[in-house]
Amino acid sequence: MLFGVLPPISKLTTGQAMYNFISGYTAKVAGTEMGITEPTTTFSACFLEKHFYPLHPTKYAELLGEKLKKHKVNVWLLNTGWVGGSYGTGNRIKLSYTRALITAALTGKLDKAEYGTTNFFGLAYPKTCEGVPAELMDPRNSWSDKNAYDEKAKNLAEQFIKNFSQYASAAK
Repeated sequence: MLFGVLPPISKLTTGQAMYNFISGYTAKVAGTEMGITEPTTTFSACFLEKHFYPLHPTKYAELLGEKLKKHKVNVWLLNTGWVGGSYGTGNRIKLSYTRALITAALTGKLDKAEYGTTNFFGLAYPKTCEGVPAELMDPRNSWSDKNAYDEKAKNLAEQFIKNFSQYASAAK
């Protein structure tokens, strides 16, 4: 998203899918949100406002996990935000790349890909995808300043951990 530290596409495990579903990470971006002038990180459990779910978010994540396991579903995390740097230095991923990634995932081409794993998040990303520059697939390699990437990635990972702490006790 706005940090530019997540791969353009990641293949999630069931646990990662549940975690990301509970986290509901996105960004409020100027031009799409009233009163927003700078991109802002936001977490919204199950991608809903709190007053819309009668049960604890972990219950919905458990249901999701059961369905994913039962039906053997591949879950993909798609980053339509920044690559090659954070907001202000990187670029929004091109729509043609996003389309190529979605097509490759839906047609099974990414099932045969070689995968790498990100630092900080442990996300599996395909090292190549037809129609997408290989240097964009590994988010760290797409940044010219690797130390700046590490700082941004660590910061976002800490925000995920802080946000998830409110749900962790209920998940036990």
